[in-house]
Amino acid sequence: MVGGLCARVNFAVLGPEERCTGDSARRSGNEYLFFELASANVETLNAVAAPRIVATCPHCLHTLKNEYPAFGGEYQVIHHTELIQELIENGRLELEAGQGGSVTFHDPCYLGRQNDVLEAPRQVLQDQGLTLIEMRRSGRKSFCCGAGGAQMWKEEEAGTERVSAARLEEARATGQDTLAVGCPFCMIMLEDAAQAAPGSPAVCDVAELVADRLLRSTGES
Repeated sequence: MVGGLCARVNFAVLGPEERCTGDSARRSGNEYLFFELASANVETLNAVAAPRIVATCPHCLHTLKNEYPAFGGEYQVIHHTELIQELIENGRLELEAGQGGSVTFHDPCYLGRQNDVLEAPRQVLQDQGLTLIEMRRSGRKSFCCGAGGAQMWKEEEAGTERVSAARLEEARATGQDTLAVGCPFCMIMLEDAAQAAPGSPAVCDVAELVADRLLRSTGES
């Protein structure tokens, strides 16, 4: 790894022992499956005894942080944008200066409204020198991408417009070329909507934008 890309973070992954957290099972009413997944995950995680769990998915964050305590799993769970913010503030991720630009950000429901993580993704964008242009509905009053409540796995009910298309239109109204997200469900929904609407902004995870602006060192490998 190039030296300038190394944040010096000790981490581990569960590999084949990692299972779904069960969020979608519970939201769709399959409490039995959720019980099975949660119980197995708590047994695995308690054996690992990790000091923190980093989740890229706000649905997983919510489930691990707020619902697993009922199964004996008490964990410090943070979103990946919170970790990135921490690493930037501690000088462990150096970003290229002077690029500037602007972007709009879509607040995932389970990140902002459910878990009050509003500032970390915005601060990470601003730390890159980006100007944040907010959508009409943002923060705690953000609008859903259409995937929540296990809707990710089924076709939407009949209506006048897809939820994802309505949200994408709000992003387009800001006039920005880039729509930043912080949830894999949101990314899929909004990318699909963008494919059906020529001239839409590029949909990127906050972490992707950071990766593009990392200060790269050529002196080490």
